[in-house]
Amino acid sequence: MTSHKHAALIVVGHGSTTNPDSSEPTHRHADTIRRRGLFREVACCFWKEEPNMREVYEMVDSDVIYIVPNFISEGYFCQQVLPRELRLDGPTTQRDGKTIRYCDPVGIHPNMTRLLLQRADEVAPHVPREQTSLVIVGHGTSLNENSTKAIQDQVALIRAGHYGFAEVLDAYMEEAPFVKDWATLTTAPNVVVVPFFIADGLHSFQDIPVLLGMREEVGEALSESGVFHQNPHLLQGRSIYYSGAIGTESLMADVILDQVHDFDVKHGVQDTPGMANDEIKSSLAYWLNSGIDEIGEIAIITNTDGSYSLCHTADRGKDGLQVHHEAHDALYIARNDAAGTFRPLHSAPTLNRGWRLDLADLEELRLALDFFYPAAIGMARALEQEKLSAVPLRDLLGRQTGMYRFANNITDDQAHAMIGKTCANTKCLRRILWPLTATQPMAGAAASKTQPSHADNAIPLLCIEACTHVVSAARKVARENHEAKEKAAVG
Repeated sequence: MTSHKHAALIVVGHGSTTNPDSSEPTHRHADTIRRRGLFREVACCFWKEEPNMREVYEMVDSDVIYIVPNFISEGYFCQQVLPRELRLDGPTTQRDGKTIRYCDPVGIHPNMTRLLLQRADEVAPHVPREQTSLVIVGHGTSLNENSTKAIQDQVALIRAGHYGFAEVLDAYMEEAPFVKDWATLTTAPNVVVVPFFIADGLHSFQDIPVLLGMREEVGEALSESGVFHQNPHLLQGRSIYYSGAIGTESLMADVILDQVHDFDVKHGVQDTPGMANDEIKSSLAYWLNSGIDEIGEIAIITNTDGSYSLCHTADRGKDGLQVHHEAHDALYIARNDAAGTFRPLHSAPTLNRGWRLDLADLEELRLALDFFYPAAIGMARALEQEKLSAVPLRDLLGRQTGMYRFANNITDDQAHAMIGKTCANTKCLRRILWPLTATQPMAGAAASKTQPSHADNAIPLLCIEACTHVVSAARKVARENHEAKEKAAVG
């Protein structure tokens, strides 16, 4: 594709607060694109992980930004949630001197057909297609009629392409035709099942194997379960070949780039590259030269040859540390704590020890720090320049939908107490910048979290919008309020 070295690419994923597999493919595809050097900057953001969609803009300097949803369907999330959270006006948004281009989700691109066929052949090698039923499995939902369209389109394309399968059909977890009915939906002796999901998360590792009858109860969510390495599964007199989620296919990086290319063609984009902007990197260099050499639990060592080394602050000056050399290694160092438990909250004081990360230059350093503490450098710079905008808690809770739509039904006193308790439980190192409302600051137990607490030689960790932990806690309090009101009415 055409180089976009004047622009930034942001890949948006769903993420999870419990399952690291959910964000893994998005990070991996972004890293593949980053290594190709086609964009000036490449970043990720998530609905349920850090960085969120408000923070990610602080991670890029470029005046032109392409956003590609790493989602399967053009449904509820891509049409409602993402535009709302990313503050988009349409395909092209002009804001704060930047041009933001919102591309179609990867799952609706025609090249997904090629990936589906490749995945089917990989999972069932040497199995004759004419003796095979291909089942493409999705979630299904009543929230948006487009949620199943991407799968139905792929089924139609494969059928029309006469690729030799005995039959090709779609099935869903939560709407008809149901995946649990696979045995009556298919007729061939071999059945290849490909989950049309972005990641090997809870659905593909836990739910669908149970619905297919491969397991009697929900098992592990992680890839170590080995569910994809035991093919075929002999069920009801048939051979079932179960694939990993289509979004884990390495060629998905090309589909992300295809969506950028298609956006340019569709909208007649012909950019004239402007002057390169390296303000975030320049601020980091200035701070380092000023003796600021820590961020969160990380010590930053500037070496005599101009390279950099990172380690846990408690490991500064220690020998025998495990040495890493790639900025992307920071993502995996930060993923789990010492007990191997997933860390969805990067700013919790649970960073593992015993490692050292050697980085060649300032660009690699900036990238690594964004993996450890997403958007922290950009937010600190924006705060220093009085350009950082925080989102009041009431505004955030007011735009929640689905099961969280009642989260704003809490009193001010409950909000302050809930924030204080949640932040104390997570021990989050961030300083809260958001008020309760545009005119009402935090009070009570929450007020202490609004005060600076970082050392003089440290880059501050800042919070410009309440995290998913706070939103979930607000929903719980709101539900308790509702239940108490119902109980009082009955009494």
